[in-house]
This record gives sequence, C-alpha cells and structure tokens, in this order.
Amino acid sequence: MKNFIANLRWRGMIHDMVPGTEEHLNKGMATGYVGFDPSASSLHLGNLVAIMLLKHLQESGHKPIAIVGGATGMIGDPSGRAKERMFLTEEILRYNQDCISQQLKKFLDFSSGKNRAELLNNFDWFKDFSFIDFLRDVGKHIPIGYMVAKDSVKQRIETGLSYTEFAYQLLQGYDFYHLHLNKNVTLQMGGSDQWGNLTTGVELVRKKAHTQVFAVTAPLLTRADGTKFGKTASGANIWLDPEKTSPYEFYQFFLNCGDEDVEKLIKVFAFCQREELEAIILAHRSKPELRLLQQTLAKMVTTMVHSDDACKTAMVCSNILFSNTSSVNDLQALSEEDLLTICATIPQVHITKADLNESDNVVSFLSTTTSGIIIPSKSEARRLIESRGIMINKVLITDPYQKLHFKLLYDRYLLVQRGKKNYYLVLVQ
Repeated sequence: MKNFIANLRWRGMIHDMVPGTEEHLNKGMATGYVGFDPSASSLHLGNLVAIMLLKHLQESGHKPIAIVGGATGMIGDPSGRAKERMFLTEEILRYNQDCISQQLKKFLDFSSGKNRAELLNNFDWFKDFSFIDFLRDVGKHIPIGYMVAKDSVKQRIETGLSYTEFAYQLLQGYDFYHLHLNKNVTLQMGGSDQWGNLTTGVELVRKKAHTQVFAVTAPLLTRADGTKFGKTASGANIWLDPEKTSPYEFYQFFLNCGDEDVEKLIKVFAFCQREELEAIILAHRSKPELRLLQQTLAKMVTTMVHSDDACKTAMVCSNILFSNTSSVNDLQALSEEDLLTICATIPQVHITKADLNESDNVVSFLSTTTSGIIIPSKSEARRLIESRGIMINKVLITDPYQKLHFKLLYDRYLLVQRGKKNYYLVLVQ
C-alpha cells in the first residue's frame, strides 16, 4: 500500500484535507469517490485534475468510484458561479451522462481485483426519493447557519441564490452518506471550490451514521500570472473530447506552457513515478531552451487522454509547422482533416485553378497570383528564395523561376512557408 496523501502532497495536489485523512488511508484499502457534473457532453481539462486524484488513489492500492451526477446535474452546483445555471432537459442530461461515462472508462482500471474502479450515477438513488422524505431524513440534520456559512453560498447570497441552488450541498452530502452505507466509501475528493459541499457530506455522515469520514481537495489550477489554467487565450475550454478539442490543439496547448508553469503541471498530469519526474525536471532545468518538460508533458497527457496514435499524429502535425525536420512525405501523409486542423489558425489564400495555371513561375505565384498576400513584390520574393526563406509543401525553393509543378494536397491545397514562422494555406478552387 503506497502513501496516497504523501504522493499528492509532493505533486502539489492538496488544498484542504479533513484531519486524520492520511492516517485513515494508511491503515489499509479504502474506497474514495469523485463526482462529475454532466453539464456538458464532455469533461474538460479542469476535470482531468479530479480524474488524476482517482488514478493516484487506485495506483496507491485504494478503490476509486466515479459518480456521474444524473440527479445533481438537474439542479446545478452554485460553487464558483456568478449566476444560476440554466436547467438542461432530461434528454440532454442523459446524453451528457452517457458521453462522460464513456470518457471516464478510459482512465481507470475497471477490470478486476479488490480495488477495481466503479462508475455510478446518483440518479439511481435519488429517483424514488420524495421531497418530504428528503427533508425529514437529510434536511433536519444540517442547520441553516452551517449551510449559509459556506463560501459557495456566501458569495451568492447578495446577488441572488435560489432555494434550488441552496439545497445543492444537501444533495451532494447525501451522496456521501449513501455511498458510505452501500459502498463503504470513506473518502470524497474534488477541486478546492468543492470544499463546502464535501464537508457537508462529512457532517451528514457523522450525524446520521455516527462515524468519521474524510475529504481532500486539490487546488484549482492557475498560471503564474493568476489566470485560470485550462482555457485558450480566447477563453474557450480545453475539452477531453477530440471532436471539441482536436488532439493536435490539445497537444499544442501543453507544448506552449511557460517554464514558470510547466513543473507544477507535469506533477499534476503526468502519471509516472516521482523518481522519473524528478530526473526529467532536473534535465529540463539544465537546458530549459530545449523545452524537455513541455514536450514530455504534451506527449504524456495527449497519449493518456486520446491515444498513442493520436499523439503521434499530433506530433507530426506540430513538427510540420514548427520544426525543420518534417518532410513532404509527412505532409502528404496527413489526412485532410488533420491538414485543415493544423492550418486553422494560419492565413488562407483563395485562388482558382486558372490563376495557378497562368503563373509563369514561383515568383509570380508568390507575389502576383496570390495578390501580394504572401509576398508583396517580385523583388521581395526573389530575395527570400535566394536566402532560402521559401518552402512550398515542405520543399525548399532555390530557383526563383522554377515552374509550379507541385502536386496539390487533396487536389486543392498548397502549404507555403515564408521564413521560419509564417505559413499560408493556398486553396485552389
């Protein structure tokens, strides 16, 4: 049995903890759970922290349970929210629950053994619970003053908090009580914004079952400048669903982490032993310009969330735009979908096939045929070619008067590179 709490502590993954948690977990195998809100059809990068808590719990010899909140999702957690969530229809909630359940199955071992993972839905024990019974069996045990003192309530009490949201912590608290009675669960985990909900569950179990249970929260991830980690520059979530965030975008997100953040992040998201991580960190510190930690982090997390094949494709895509080692064969091996994905953020130039056929040579194509978007003049085009600064479909152009004999990618695309970082996707219609 490994020391789960010591591992989390080294990784910087403990924000709050009920006293006695470490001692309890060191006595033998325990069962712990994390709840996931089905407010969307995919989990996001913030949820991955909670998933890592479950993975480390299982790796330490304990039993993990993942709860999909089919019942609590119908209410909506007010924690960290400035206003009330919009209610989702039962049809959308069921769809979201199914999608999230499939995602969770990728991360934990559900196969066999005493500590095999379980996946449950709290709608199963709430669906036949009457309002009167809930008030009598649960509500009577938690004083109003105790509930109002929670940060998730205090922060909203001035701006408006419905009774529905106010009661949310009782629902989550009852989850803990139900799981304790039926699954011998003694530990609940979550993000630091969940501390109020978790401790309500601890209190409810203490009063109804007359026993001590425990809770651990992980810090919400932030960058060195204090901004929330897990969103793009435009504020969009980084999703675990490849249809919402492609493996290439996912890989790039981690690859572009700053040195001031990457040591913290690799401890949270890399599922490997401390000795291995410490060796990688030391190697990175000796030559940070090689960005070893960023490359290792991006590869490990993309492989874990998507697959080894998806990560390899993402790395090829990344190399095509950001490395001098990629070749025309790498480019031609891309699917059209991957090609468009890596070119989504670069300028696009539209020309016709007639325009292309009328181009006398590379110089006229770069300056005249593309309306000066790629290069403003023929003289500038010649200068760049002579200084080895132009590539088309990853082929270096050395002759300004070379004819355009390039094979169109998927019969419609040319990828033009000007200098080290400027790319253009030419669409031939």
